[in-house]
Amino acid sequence: MASQGVFPLRPAALAAPPTAGEPSARPRYAPGDLPTLLWRERWLMLGVFLAIAALGLVVALSLKTLYQAHSSVLVQLGQEYVYEPRAGDAGRGAVPDNDHVLLSESEIMASDAVKARVVRRLGVARLAPGEAHAFAVADARKQNLMLGRIAAALGRNLKIETGPDDPVIRVSYADTDPQRAALVLNTVLEEYLAYRRRVLLTPTAGALDEQRRAFEQRLAEVDGAYQTFLTTNQIGDFEAEKTSLSQLSAQIEQQQLATDASLQEKTGRLGAIDAELGQLSPQIGLYHDSDSTASAKLMALKVQREGLLARYKPGAQPVKDIDAQIARLEAAVASGRAAGMGVERTGLNPVYQTFQTEKLQLTAEVAALRQTAATLAGQMSQLTERRLRLVGLEPRYQALNLDRDLLQTSVRDLAQKADESQASRAIAEATNDDIRIVGRAEAPVQGTSLRKPVFALALIFAAFSALCAGMARLYLRPGLPTPATAARSLDLPVLGAAALKQPA
Repeated sequence: MASQGVFPLRPAALAAPPTAGEPSARPRYAPGDLPTLLWRERWLMLGVFLAIAALGLVVALSLKTLYQAHSSVLVQLGQEYVYEPRAGDAGRGAVPDNDHVLLSESEIMASDAVKARVVRRLGVARLAPGEAHAFAVADARKQNLMLGRIAAALGRNLKIETGPDDPVIRVSYADTDPQRAALVLNTVLEEYLAYRRRVLLTPTAGALDEQRRAFEQRLAEVDGAYQTFLTTNQIGDFEAEKTSLSQLSAQIEQQQLATDASLQEKTGRLGAIDAELGQLSPQIGLYHDSDSTASAKLMALKVQREGLLARYKPGAQPVKDIDAQIARLEAAVASGRAAGMGVERTGLNPVYQTFQTEKLQLTAEVAALRQTAATLAGQMSQLTERRLRLVGLEPRYQALNLDRDLLQTSVRDLAQKADESQASRAIAEATNDDIRIVGRAEAPVQGTSLRKPVFALALIFAAFSALCAGMARLYLRPGLPTPATAARSLDLPVLGAAALKQPA
């Protein structure tokens, strides 16, 4: 093949490094030279282009049509995400926001455990029929490796998408078999629903039961110490006895006040009666009879005068004598000289006797009240001593009682939480109310293939590679390909150009 050269330089002269004092022969190209220069490398560029294009075509034809099955899951806030403290009520009822719930559910769905469960459930014969025989004859270690590779391939074809403020998780799975794509996607959703229960509903009933038994053992020890404390101090019910002692103290105090008041009253009355008795006589006259001798004698004289008048005249001496006696006796009676004391009777003074009786009664009552006051004072002293003893024992009792109450509350709460956890787990295992599959995957009827995009990219890459090969060959080829290039490179005028024949 002939090409144009520049006279008188030899083509090989430019390939040798310049000697000292010689000008450099490094080619300098202009943009207008590129079409001409690249045309010289057209066969090389065409070969590179066709080789890469053919390789891209082979790769594109080897790609299979993928059928993508789709499904979606509606995620709502459920009991699993409501915070229930193991003990106490701090933070009870706290819930995460919807985005965090979606992220959690997406992570569970995309976990390797779910993929492994799907692979074990469907089996290698369904997911990778070409590897079924090799899997059957392999040992356990190789089988696990094969299952891991199949699960990884499943994960590459599984797509999980979520959006902000959107309670829906969109899931898709691509496979060369449309029926298998739908089967795998539905199995993924089923295994996800089963696996999420294990993740979110960790069984805590056993741990709660163990903790409850530990608390019950501690409660038994505290109960023993509590009963020993009551028995040692001869206390049946500390609070009841304390209340009873307070009530008895209040009652005795009221009785003491009433006794003191009554004692003061009766003592005052006894003093007043003593003063009255000092002024009274023990005996008094009961009654006395008047002396009627003068009156009887006067009456007898008058009767005698009437008898004399029957025999004498009123002026007779016997009558006058009788009248004189009658006159003197009447004068004596009128003046009181003829009156006598008669019969007189004396006896006990009833007022004195009444006061004396009341004094005896008051004396007995005062003595009884004083005895009662002494008895109440003794009882109050005993009660006070007992109450002071209970006050001294109360800190120990309160400590034991507090520990006992706390342990009883803990045992009751743990038992309740264990029952609630077991019931919640049983309900959650029976249903997934907060997670709902909007629609199960159906076998897609239309597939997608990457043959055309891959072949187009292969053509673009082939063209770019051919251009790069031409440019590389252009800069590596020795000599000055055109007179204009020679003039620019040597800074000398070109006098002529001759066609050179390439060596065979």
